[in-house]
Amino acid sequence: MDWGMENRFSRLFDQKSGRTVLFAVDHGYFMGPTTGLEQLDKAVGPLLPYVDALMLTRGALRNYIKPNVDVPIILRVSGGTSILAREWGDLLHEGITVSMEEAIRLNASAVAFSVMVGSRFERDTLLEFTKVIDEAERYGIPTLGVVAVGEGLNRDARYLSLAGRIAAELGARLIKTYYCEEFERVVSTCPVPVVIAGGKKIPEKDALTMAYSAVQAGAVGVDMGRNIFQSEDPVAMIQAVRAIVHKNATPDEAFELFNELKNR
Repeated sequence: MDWGMENRFSRLFDQKSGRTVLFAVDHGYFMGPTTGLEQLDKAVGPLLPYVDALMLTRGALRNYIKPNVDVPIILRVSGGTSILAREWGDLLHEGITVSMEEAIRLNASAVAFSVMVGSRFERDTLLEFTKVIDEAERYGIPTLGVVAVGEGLNRDARYLSLAGRIAAELGARLIKTYYCEEFERVVSTCPVPVVIAGGKKIPEKDALTMAYSAVQAGAVGVDMGRNIFQSEDPVAMIQAVRAIVHKNATPDEAFELFNELKNR
């Protein structure tokens, strides 16, 4: 890596643990006013002291986040379909929505692009992704490949390792994907660091267990959204997640911390 690339990439991680708690609030680009993010600034503000990087769209960044906030930004640069497109199978048929010049103006530490391997639009999204990687590399900006698999394919180690490896081979510097059984295979076959997506809201103890299992399997951290901002106590939840990622707390210890902070 050149100096600029290495500097931006290193800002995404805690310097002591070498791991990261990324906070994803980019859901509005295809889900609109997502439950818990109706007023994004009020939802995100209290959590900023506890995140290692914030993942969101340029519109959310401009309108909800103050410029004096010193949190690394992962800028969502892909889109093109809404959640309604699921009805005809077009979900995640994504293209480039933000130029690299704009990402630089917004002082992004990294850019994020979603690809769905095994879908009928696989070729389109992968080729668009490579355009983003080329531009990002030109300016020393890391690319986060947000990878999933098409409808009808299981989110298992076979397909998620395929998707992660493809995105890494195309040039992504960091991979975000779903947790699954045998997650060690997903991590060991990927040449760049892997973080897990939080996915849909699940009970707090289950989300903490998933984070713990992923880190133990070799993930460098998490990129959670709904399991934090839709929690009954988001501030307590993100601190519990941090305890797992940065302090090697067990799920039981983290859940105890969550309840202690919630009750306080």
